Amino acid sequence: MSSVRRPDHHRPDHRADLRHVLTHLITPLLMCVGMGLAYLGAFAHPEPHHLPVAVVGSGSQAQVLAQSMNDKAHGGLDVRTVGSRAEAVDQLKHQEIFGAYVMDTHASGDGASGAKSGGAPGGKAGGASASSAGASASAAAAKGGGAEPAPELVVATAGSDTTASVVQKIFTPVAAQQGVPLKVTDVAPPAEDDPTAQGLFFLMVAISIGSYASVAVIGGAGAVLPIRMRAMLAVGTSFVVSILGTLFAGPVFHLVDHGLWGLWSMAWLYSAGILLIGTGLHTFLKRWTTLGVMALFVMLNFTSAGGVFRPELQNGFFASLHAFWNGAGFVEGVRSHVYFDGNGLAGHVWTLVLWLVVGFVMVGVAALAEARRRRAAENAAANATAVAAAAVAATVPERRPAHAATSANGESAAAVEEEMEEAVGV
Repeated sequence: MSSVRRPDHHRPDHRADLRHVLTHLITPLLMCVGMGLAYLGAFAHPEPHHLPVAVVGSGSQAQVLAQSMNDKAHGGLDVRTVGSRAEAVDQLKHQEIFGAYVMDTHASGDGASGAKSGGAPGGKAGGASASSAGASASAAAAKGGGAEPAPELVVATAGSDTTASVVQKIFTPVAAQQGVPLKVTDVAPPAEDDPTAQGLFFLMVAISIGSYASVAVIGGAGAVLPIRMRAMLAVGTSFVVSILGTLFAGPVFHLVDHGLWGLWSMAWLYSAGILLIGTGLHTFLKRWTTLGVMALFVMLNFTSAGGVFRPELQNGFFASLHAFWNGAGFVEGVRSHVYFDGNGLAGHVWTLVLWLVVGFVMVGVAALAEARRRRAAENAAANATAVAAAAVAATVPERRPAHAATSANGESAAAVEEEMEEAVGV
Protein backbone atom coordinates (compact mmCIF):
# COMPACT_ATOMS: atom_id res chain seq x y z
CA MET A 1 0.00 0.00 0.00
CA SER A 2 1.53 3.23 -1.10
CA SER A 3 1.17 6.52 0.61
CA VAL A 4 1.55 9.95 -0.84
CA ARG A 5 4.33 11.89 0.82
CA ARG A 6 3.32 15.36 1.65
CA PRO A 7 5.88 18.04 0.98
CA ASP A 8 7.63 19.33 4.06
CA HIS A 9 6.61 22.86 4.93
CA HIS A 10 9.61 24.35 6.62
CA ARG A 11 9.23 27.38 8.78
CA PRO A 12 10.96 30.44 7.39
CA ASP A 13 14.42 31.06 8.76
CA HIS A 14 14.30 34.26 10.84
CA ARG A 15 17.81 34.04 12.19
CA ALA A 16 19.13 36.80 9.96
CA ASP A 17 16.20 39.06 10.83
CA LEU A 18 16.60 38.34 14.54
CA ARG A 19 20.30 39.09 14.35
CA HIS A 20 19.46 42.37 12.62
CA VAL A 21 17.03 43.39 15.39
CA LEU A 22 19.41 42.38 18.19
CA THR A 23 22.18 44.41 16.59
CA HIS A 24 19.97 47.50 16.58
CA LEU A 25 18.97 46.91 20.20
CA ILE A 26 22.58 47.58 21.19
CA THR A 27 22.04 51.32 20.66
CA PRO A 28 19.12 51.85 23.10
CA LEU A 29 20.73 49.55 25.66
CA LEU A 30 23.96 51.56 25.53
CA MET A 31 21.86 54.72 25.86
CA CYS A 32 20.22 53.26 28.96
CA VAL A 33 23.59 52.48 30.52
CA GLY A 34 25.03 55.85 29.56
CA MET A 35 22.06 57.88 30.79
CA GLY A 36 21.93 55.96 34.05
CA LEU A 37 25.62 56.44 34.75
CA ALA A 38 25.55 60.10 33.74
CA TYR A 39 22.38 61.31 35.43
CA LEU A 40 22.65 59.26 38.61
CA GLY A 41 26.35 59.95 38.84
CA ALA A 42 25.77 63.69 38.52
CA PHE A 43 22.52 64.21 40.46
CA ALA A 44 22.01 61.29 42.86
CA HIS A 45 23.98 62.60 45.84
CA PRO A 46 24.53 66.38 45.69
CA GLU A 47 26.60 67.85 48.48
CA PRO A 48 28.81 70.94 48.82
CA HIS A 49 32.40 70.76 47.64
CA HIS A 50 34.35 73.91 48.56
CA LEU A 51 31.17 75.97 48.23
CA PRO A 52 32.26 79.63 48.62
CA VAL A 53 30.24 81.61 51.15
CA ALA A 54 31.03 84.64 53.30
CA VAL A 55 30.53 85.95 56.81
CA VAL A 56 30.19 89.72 56.89
CA GLY A 57 32.22 91.37 59.61
CA SER A 58 35.72 92.48 60.43
CA GLY A 59 35.87 91.60 64.11
CA SER A 60 37.06 88.47 65.83
CA GLN A 61 33.53 87.11 66.12
CA ALA A 62 33.17 86.90 62.33
CA GLN A 63 36.59 85.31 61.93
CA VAL A 64 35.90 82.73 64.63
CA LEU A 65 32.54 81.82 63.03
CA ALA A 66 34.11 81.46 59.59
CA GLN A 67 36.94 79.29 60.90
CA SER A 68 34.64 77.04 62.94
CA MET A 69 32.35 76.51 59.93
CA ASN A 70 35.34 75.62 57.76
CA ASP A 71 36.55 73.14 60.36
CA LYS A 72 33.15 71.44 60.69
CA ALA A 73 32.52 71.29 56.92
CA HIS A 74 35.64 69.17 56.22
CA GLY A 75 36.16 70.70 52.79
CA GLY A 76 32.49 71.11 51.95
CA LEU A 77 32.58 74.89 52.45
CA ASP A 78 34.99 77.68 51.69
CA VAL A 79 33.96 80.27 54.28
CA ARG A 80 35.64 83.67 54.09
CA THR A 81 35.06 87.00 55.80
CA VAL A 82 34.26 90.27 54.08
CA GLY A 83 34.29 93.72 55.60
CA SER A 84 30.86 94.99 54.61
CA ARG A 85 27.52 93.96 53.22
CA ALA A 86 28.12 96.00 50.07
CA GLU A 87 31.32 94.09 49.40
CA ALA A 88 29.46 90.80 49.89
CA VAL A 89 26.74 91.85 47.44
CA ASP A 90 29.39 92.75 44.87
CA GLN A 91 30.98 89.30 45.22
CA LEU A 92 27.55 87.67 44.88
CA LYS A 93 26.91 89.53 41.64
CA HIS A 94 30.31 88.42 40.35
CA GLN A 95 29.45 84.86 41.52
CA GLU A 96 32.58 84.69 43.61
CA ILE A 97 30.43 83.60 46.56
CA PHE A 98 26.92 82.12 46.72
CA GLY A 99 25.75 83.39 50.08
CA ALA A 100 26.72 86.02 52.63
CA TYR A 101 25.76 85.86 56.29
CA VAL A 102 25.42 89.28 57.90
CA MET A 103 25.71 88.63 61.61
CA ASP A 104 24.20 91.96 62.71
CA THR A 105 22.60 94.18 60.09
CA HIS A 106 22.48 97.10 62.53
CA ALA A 107 26.17 96.88 63.27
CA SER A 108 27.31 96.23 59.69
CA GLY A 109 28.90 98.97 57.66
CA ASP A 110 25.74 99.83 55.70
CA GLY A 111 23.24 98.88 58.38
CA ALA A 112 19.52 98.63 57.85
CA SER A 113 19.65 100.80 54.77
CA GLY A 114 21.83 98.16 53.15
CA ALA A 115 19.23 95.52 53.97
CA LYS A 116 16.59 97.62 52.26
CA SER A 117 18.63 98.06 49.11
CA GLY A 118 19.42 94.36 49.06
CA GLY A 119 15.85 93.30 49.70
CA ALA A 120 14.25 95.43 47.01
CA PRO A 121 15.34 93.30 44.04
CA GLY A 122 14.09 90.18 45.81
CA GLY A 123 10.46 90.95 45.03
CA LYS A 124 7.57 91.81 47.32
CA ALA A 125 8.56 89.43 50.08
CA GLY A 126 12.14 90.66 50.20
CA GLY A 127 11.04 94.28 50.14
CA ALA A 128 8.51 93.72 52.91
CA SER A 129 11.04 91.98 55.15
CA ALA A 130 13.60 94.70 54.57
CA SER A 131 11.03 97.41 55.33
CA SER A 132 9.92 95.71 58.54
CA ALA A 133 13.56 95.35 59.60
CA GLY A 134 14.13 99.03 58.99
CA ALA A 135 10.96 99.94 60.88
CA SER A 136 11.97 97.80 63.85
CA ALA A 137 15.38 99.43 63.93
CA SER A 138 13.81 102.90 63.86
CA ALA A 139 11.39 102.04 66.63
CA ALA A 140 14.17 100.66 68.78
CA ALA A 141 16.28 103.74 68.23
CA ALA A 142 13.32 105.99 69.12
CA LYS A 143 12.85 104.19 72.42
CA GLY A 144 16.52 104.58 73.16
CA GLY A 145 17.04 100.87 73.67
CA GLY A 146 19.71 98.79 71.99
CA ALA A 147 18.56 96.91 68.90
CA GLU A 148 18.84 93.14 69.01
CA PRO A 149 21.10 91.46 66.45
CA ALA A 150 19.24 90.82 63.21
CA PRO A 151 21.10 88.20 61.14
CA GLU A 152 20.56 88.30 57.39
CA LEU A 153 21.47 85.91 54.62
CA VAL A 154 22.09 87.52 51.22
CA VAL A 155 21.80 85.22 48.19
CA ALA A 156 21.45 85.44 44.38
CA THR A 157 18.95 82.77 43.31
CA ALA A 158 19.28 83.62 39.60
CA GLY A 159 22.69 81.96 39.74
CA SER A 160 21.21 78.73 41.12
CA ASP A 161 18.08 78.23 43.17
CA THR A 162 19.31 74.88 44.50
CA THR A 163 22.59 76.41 45.66
CA ALA A 164 20.72 79.24 47.39
CA SER A 165 18.56 76.64 49.17
CA VAL A 166 21.65 74.74 50.33
CA VAL A 167 23.24 77.96 51.63
CA GLN A 168 20.04 78.79 53.53
CA LYS A 169 20.06 75.35 55.17
CA ILE A 170 23.67 75.92 56.20
CA PHE A 171 23.12 79.28 57.88
CA THR A 172 19.65 78.77 59.39
CA PRO A 173 21.06 76.81 62.39
CA VAL A 174 23.69 79.53 62.85
CA ALA A 175 20.98 82.17 63.16
CA ALA A 176 18.97 79.92 65.45
CA GLN A 177 21.83 80.03 67.93
CA GLN A 178 21.22 83.78 68.23
CA GLY A 179 17.59 83.12 69.05
CA VAL A 180 16.23 85.14 66.12
CA PRO A 181 14.85 84.14 62.73
CA LEU A 182 17.07 84.42 59.66
CA LYS A 183 16.03 87.04 57.11
CA VAL A 184 16.86 86.04 53.53
CA THR A 185 17.42 88.74 50.92
CA ASP A 186 17.72 87.94 47.22
CA VAL A 187 19.87 90.49 45.37
CA ALA A 188 19.56 88.75 41.96
CA PRO A 189 16.13 87.12 41.62
CA PRO A 190 15.15 85.27 38.44
CA ALA A 191 12.38 86.39 36.10
CA GLU A 192 8.87 86.36 37.50
CA ASP A 193 7.82 83.54 35.13
CA ASP A 194 10.90 81.46 36.01
CA PRO A 195 10.76 81.28 39.82
CA THR A 196 13.06 78.24 40.10
CA ALA A 197 15.72 79.80 37.83
CA GLN A 198 15.87 76.54 35.85
CA GLY A 199 14.01 77.72 32.76
CA LEU A 200 17.27 78.53 30.97
CA PHE A 201 18.46 74.97 31.53
CA PHE A 202 15.33 73.50 29.95
CA LEU A 203 15.67 75.99 27.11
CA MET A 204 19.14 74.54 26.52
CA VAL A 205 17.58 71.05 26.48
CA ALA A 206 15.14 72.09 23.76
CA ILE A 207 17.88 73.67 21.63
CA SER A 208 20.10 70.63 22.11
CA ILE A 209 17.43 68.17 20.97
CA GLY A 210 16.57 70.26 17.93
CA SER A 211 20.25 70.40 17.03
CA TYR A 212 21.45 66.83 17.51
CA ALA A 213 18.26 65.27 16.10
CA SER A 214 18.84 67.27 12.90
CA VAL A 215 22.28 65.73 12.60
CA ALA A 216 20.81 62.32 11.68
CA VAL A 217 18.66 63.86 8.95
CA ILE A 218 21.48 65.95 7.46
CA GLY A 219 23.97 63.10 7.68
CA GLY A 220 21.57 60.34 6.59
CA ALA A 221 19.24 61.82 3.99
CA GLY A 222 21.95 64.26 2.93
CA ALA A 223 24.68 61.65 2.58
CA VAL A 224 24.54 62.00 -1.21
CA LEU A 225 25.28 65.72 -0.92
CA PRO A 226 28.82 67.14 -0.79
CA ILE A 227 30.12 67.77 2.72
CA ARG A 228 30.24 71.51 1.99
CA MET A 229 26.51 71.56 1.27
CA ARG A 230 25.77 69.50 4.38
CA ALA A 231 27.75 71.99 6.44
CA MET A 232 25.71 74.83 4.96
CA LEU A 233 22.52 72.97 5.87
CA ALA A 234 23.84 72.55 9.42
CA VAL A 235 24.53 76.28 9.76
CA GLY A 236 21.11 77.14 8.33
CA THR A 237 19.38 74.70 10.66
CA SER A 238 21.19 76.24 13.63
CA PHE A 239 19.72 79.64 12.72
CA VAL A 240 16.21 78.16 12.76
CA VAL A 241 16.76 76.30 16.04
CA SER A 242 18.26 79.39 17.73
CA ILE A 243 15.35 81.57 16.61
CA LEU A 244 12.87 79.03 17.98
CA GLY A 245 14.78 78.97 21.27
CA THR A 246 14.71 82.76 21.50
CA LEU A 247 10.96 82.81 20.87
CA PHE A 248 10.49 80.25 23.65
CA ALA A 249 12.64 82.30 26.05
CA GLY A 250 10.97 85.61 25.29
CA PRO A 251 7.47 86.00 23.84
CA VAL A 252 6.21 82.47 24.54
CA PHE A 253 7.29 81.63 28.12
CA HIS A 254 8.86 84.93 29.31
CA LEU A 255 11.91 83.24 30.82
CA VAL A 256 13.82 86.48 30.29
CA ASP A 257 12.48 90.00 29.91
CA HIS A 258 15.51 91.63 28.29
CA GLY A 259 18.71 90.76 26.44
CA LEU A 260 17.05 88.59 23.80
CA TRP A 261 19.58 89.51 21.09
CA GLY A 262 22.43 88.32 23.30
CA LEU A 263 20.52 85.15 24.14
CA TRP A 264 19.91 84.48 20.43
CA SER A 265 23.61 84.96 19.65
CA MET A 266 24.66 82.41 22.25
CA ALA A 267 21.87 80.04 21.19
CA TRP A 268 23.15 80.14 17.61
CA LEU A 269 26.77 79.55 18.65
CA TYR A 270 25.65 76.64 20.80
CA SER A 271 23.39 75.04 18.17
CA ALA A 272 25.84 75.55 15.30
CA GLY A 273 28.61 73.89 17.27
CA ILE A 274 26.48 70.79 17.92
CA LEU A 275 25.27 70.54 14.32
CA LEU A 276 28.71 70.96 12.75
CA ILE A 277 30.37 68.50 15.12
CA GLY A 278 27.60 65.97 14.51
CA THR A 279 27.73 66.45 10.74
CA GLY A 280 31.47 65.82 10.76
CA LEU A 281 31.15 62.80 13.05
CA HIS A 282 28.53 61.21 10.78
CA THR A 283 31.18 60.60 8.13
CA PHE A 284 32.94 58.23 10.55
CA LEU A 285 30.19 56.92 12.88
CA LYS A 286 27.32 56.47 10.39
CA ARG A 287 24.38 54.87 12.21
CA TRP A 288 26.18 55.24 15.54
CA THR A 289 26.17 59.02 15.19
CA THR A 290 22.99 59.40 17.26
CA LEU A 291 24.59 57.54 20.16
CA GLY A 292 27.76 59.60 19.79
CA VAL A 293 26.05 62.99 19.84
CA MET A 294 23.82 61.88 22.73
CA ALA A 295 26.91 61.00 24.74
CA LEU A 296 28.49 64.37 23.97
CA PHE A 297 25.49 66.66 24.15
CA VAL A 298 23.11 64.90 26.54
CA MET A 299 24.90 62.53 28.90
CA LEU A 300 27.93 64.72 29.54
CA ASN A 301 26.31 68.03 28.63
CA PHE A 302 23.04 68.25 30.55
CA THR A 303 24.67 66.85 33.67
CA SER A 304 27.50 69.40 33.75
CA ALA A 305 25.62 72.51 32.57
CA GLY A 306 24.88 73.76 36.10
CA GLY A 307 21.16 74.06 35.40
CA VAL A 308 20.02 71.70 38.16
CA PHE A 309 23.07 71.67 40.44
CA ARG A 310 26.07 73.93 40.16
CA PRO A 311 29.51 72.27 40.07
CA GLU A 312 30.05 73.16 43.74
CA LEU A 313 27.36 70.56 44.56
CA GLN A 314 28.65 67.84 42.21
CA ASN A 315 31.51 65.39 42.19
CA GLY A 316 34.85 66.27 40.69
CA PHE A 317 34.26 64.73 37.26
CA PHE A 318 31.14 66.69 36.35
CA ALA A 319 32.42 69.79 38.14
CA SER A 320 35.51 69.74 35.91
CA LEU A 321 33.37 69.39 32.75
CA HIS A 322 31.45 72.51 33.76
CA ALA A 323 34.57 74.59 33.17
CA PHE A 324 34.68 74.01 29.40
CA TRP A 325 31.60 72.10 28.14
CA ASN A 326 29.33 73.92 25.71
CA GLY A 327 26.09 73.49 27.69
CA ALA A 328 27.67 75.16 30.71
CA GLY A 329 28.93 77.93 28.45
CA PHE A 330 25.39 78.58 27.21
CA VAL A 331 23.58 78.41 30.57
CA GLU A 332 26.18 80.42 32.50
CA GLY A 333 26.59 82.86 29.61
CA VAL A 334 22.88 83.65 29.47
CA ARG A 335 22.72 83.94 33.27
CA SER A 336 25.62 86.36 33.23
CA HIS A 337 24.10 88.36 30.40
CA VAL A 338 20.58 88.58 31.82
CA TYR A 339 21.06 88.64 35.61
CA PHE A 340 24.65 89.55 36.50
CA ASP A 341 25.43 92.59 34.34
CA GLY A 342 27.69 90.62 32.00
CA ASN A 343 30.17 89.60 34.71
CA GLY A 344 32.20 86.69 33.31
CA LEU A 345 30.27 86.74 30.02
CA ALA A 346 33.36 86.89 27.80
CA GLY A 347 34.71 83.59 29.09
CA HIS A 348 31.44 81.77 28.47
CA VAL A 349 31.13 83.20 24.95
CA TRP A 350 34.68 82.07 24.17
CA THR A 351 33.72 78.57 25.32
CA LEU A 352 30.90 78.51 22.77
CA VAL A 353 33.16 79.94 20.05
CA LEU A 354 35.79 77.25 20.67
CA TRP A 355 33.15 74.51 20.31
CA LEU A 356 32.05 76.11 17.05
CA VAL A 357 35.67 76.08 15.84
CA VAL A 358 35.87 72.39 16.76
CA GLY A 359 32.77 71.88 14.62
CA PHE A 360 34.38 73.51 11.58
CA VAL A 361 37.56 71.49 12.14
CA MET A 362 35.50 68.29 12.34
CA VAL A 363 33.76 69.13 9.06
CA GLY A 364 37.15 69.78 7.46
CA VAL A 365 38.48 66.42 8.63
CA ALA A 366 35.34 64.72 7.33
CA ALA A 367 35.78 66.43 3.94
CA LEU A 368 39.34 65.09 3.68
CA ALA A 369 38.22 61.58 4.64
CA GLU A 370 35.38 61.59 2.11
CA ALA A 371 37.67 62.86 -0.63
CA ARG A 372 40.11 60.04 0.11
CA ARG A 373 37.31 57.47 0.04
CA ARG A 374 36.01 58.89 -3.21
CA ARG A 375 39.41 58.61 -4.87
CA ALA A 376 39.77 55.04 -3.63
CA ALA A 377 36.33 54.16 -4.99
CA GLU A 378 37.16 55.74 -8.36
CA ASN A 379 40.40 53.78 -8.58
CA ALA A 380 38.59 50.56 -7.66
CA ALA A 381 35.92 51.25 -10.29
CA ALA A 382 38.58 51.95 -12.91
CA ASN A 383 40.35 48.68 -12.12
CA ALA A 384 37.08 46.77 -12.26
CA THR A 385 36.25 48.33 -15.63
CA ALA A 386 39.63 47.31 -17.00
CA VAL A 387 39.20 43.75 -15.81
CA ALA A 388 35.68 43.59 -17.26
CA ALA A 389 36.85 44.98 -20.61
CA ALA A 390 39.58 42.34 -20.81
CA ALA A 391 37.04 39.57 -20.18
CA VAL A 392 34.46 40.82 -22.70
CA ALA A 393 35.91 38.76 -25.53
CA ALA A 394 35.86 35.56 -23.51
CA THR A 395 32.49 35.70 -21.79
CA VAL A 396 29.03 37.10 -22.30
CA PRO A 397 28.42 40.13 -20.10
CA GLU A 398 25.97 39.43 -17.38
CA ARG A 399 23.44 41.86 -16.01
CA ARG A 400 23.99 40.61 -12.50
CA PRO A 401 26.43 43.39 -11.49
CA ALA A 402 23.85 46.01 -12.44
CA HIS A 403 21.28 44.15 -10.37
CA ALA A 404 23.74 43.97 -7.50
CA ALA A 405 24.36 47.70 -7.76
CA THR A 406 20.64 48.36 -7.69
CA SER A 407 20.30 46.10 -4.70
CA ALA A 408 23.18 47.86 -2.97
CA ASN A 409 21.58 51.24 -3.60
CA GLY A 410 18.30 49.96 -2.21
CA GLU A 411 20.01 48.61 0.88
CA SER A 412 21.84 51.92 1.34
CA ALA A 413 18.58 53.87 1.08
CA ALA A 414 16.95 51.49 3.54
CA ALA A 415 19.84 51.93 5.96
CA VAL A 416 19.53 55.72 5.75
CA GLU A 417 15.79 55.56 6.37
CA GLU A 418 16.32 53.18 9.27
CA GLU A 419 18.91 55.47 10.82
CA MET A 420 16.60 58.49 10.64
CA GLU A 421 13.69 56.54 12.13
CA GLU A 422 15.92 55.36 14.95
CA ALA A 423 17.13 58.89 15.65
CA VAL A 424 13.61 60.31 15.65
CA GLY A 425 12.49 57.50 17.93
CA VAL A 426 15.24 58.33 20.41
